[in-house]
Amino acid sequence: MTTTLNGKKIVLGVCGGIAAYKSVELLRQIIKRDACVKVVMTANAAHFVGPVTFEALSRQAVYRDLFESKGDASIRHIDWAEEADAVIIAPATANIISKMAHGLADDALSTFLLAVTCPVIVCPSMNTNMYTSKQVQKNIDTLKNFGFQVVEPDAGELACGTTGPGRLPGPEVIVDVLEKLLTPKDFSGKNFLVTAGPTREAIDPVRFISNPSSGKMGYAVAKAAEMRGANVVLITGPTQLTPASRILVKKVVSAEQMCNAVLDYADHADIIIKCAAVSDYRPCVFENQKIKKTEDSVELKLQRTQDILKAVSERKNKQFVVGFAAETQDLDTYAIGKLQTKKLDLIVGNLIGEKDSGFESSTNKVVLFYKDGKRESLDVMPKQQLAHLLLDRIAENVKG
Repeated sequence: MTTTLNGKKIVLGVCGGIAAYKSVELLRQIIKRDACVKVVMTANAAHFVGPVTFEALSRQAVYRDLFESKGDASIRHIDWAEEADAVIIAPATANIISKMAHGLADDALSTFLLAVTCPVIVCPSMNTNMYTSKQVQKNIDTLKNFGFQVVEPDAGELACGTTGPGRLPGPEVIVDVLEKLLTPKDFSGKNFLVTAGPTREAIDPVRFISNPSSGKMGYAVAKAAEMRGANVVLITGPTQLTPASRILVKKVVSAEQMCNAVLDYADHADIIIKCAAVSDYRPCVFENQKIKKTEDSVELKLQRTQDILKAVSERKNKQFVVGFAAETQDLDTYAIGKLQTKKLDLIVGNLIGEKDSGFESSTNKVVLFYKDGKRESLDVMPKQQLAHLLLDRIAENVKG
């Protein structure tokens, strides 16, 4: 389950709206995640984007005409409906929404949709006045009552010149909905506490001690856990990342603030994953005014910050606790030492400075060390993929 969409069969329905051009990028993004995608287009959609574009990207024939004479077009809507793992309608026009709400079937797409039994994601996109009309809103409510997943449109300036709701969300938003929909909820009801990002220890009002952590690994773990049904609290230092709206986020700056926040939530957590790169030292004295440049050198005296993992382990009862160890040398020695002294269940170690691994990178290469002495070396992979693999391993050990 390390790639949510790997091998999944997705059908993309494209309707006749100006946002149809966004469906090309949506198709590309889904294929990048190793899914097989087939496209059904309405006749009007072909006025905006030609079927050849979708065929070139999907390497599949586009289905447009219910009564095509070639091939098996007469039963294609049944075959595709039976084999699909999920269906996305993007853009979904007022016309197709009305057909779906009332069970009409007069073309390839609407007929196909009546035969579908898998999850269906509907992405409305149209003029603001059309979208907010009573008729369309009633039809959308009907689709929700039928169990369709409706992705609310973005608001802003539309191609028609109006401003308001009706704009098709970006492909990444729709893919996120798709991935969550198809992800098994093996952590349903579990409470996760995840930390991410760096901490900053202030020297004076304009300077601080920190590190290059981007927070990408911690945010990826939090997102993966939420997708898999968990209740997630993310305690994060300063980053430029945006977490999923369904995650409870607590923003902190210093190691002390992070420690206090972790201890506030630790007792209620089932699984604690400490991805944050916490400063080990802070200045003994905080200068209230900016330190002026008067001497050739300045002596900065530091003191230890509180050891958050140690504090968690001392209070540990039911929790499964995972730590991270970023090292520059002797990874096995330092990671295993940290695993044992802090009574962790699992530690994720990686060497900083290696290509495609560590701080700020979107990929990571790690070694998993388990409390029973087992060691598992993993290849370089995207951090979101690594997050799901890590949760796979946690699930195996928690259930075991």
